[in-house]
Amino acid sequence: MFLIHEATKNDGTLFRICLHEHDAILFLVDDSGEHPLPEGALEAVMLRYAKPLESPMTNIVDTLALSNGTKLSRFRHLAIYDVIARDYIAYETPETEPICELATAVTAALSHLARAATMKNS
Repeated sequence: MFLIHEATKNDGTLFRICLHEHDAILFLVDDSGEHPLPEGALEAVMLRYAKPLESPMTNIVDTLALSNGTKLSRFRHLAIYDVIARDYIAYETPETEPICELATAVTAALSHLARAATMKNS
């Protein structure tokens, strides 16, 4: 499981959202279960929102290598204007340079696409 977002619920427990690949299908995993993402959803989200890295990634927390050669990395970055470090998701294919976006933004977009795909298939 590749953790992409973690938040605290009102009752103090943690809510975790992860990505998991099984049989070349990418799933968004949360408290309610596994939700298959439409084919190409991750690439579309990252190409739409992510930007090139300005400096090499440091503070890499976790990585996920997908069957299509894509590599995801979650890293923490503390900008000079931030009080706490923020998590980012880096997306890298064999043909391209890595691009990254805030993990919360990636999570929101992928969650929306997973819900829409579930509703469409119902």
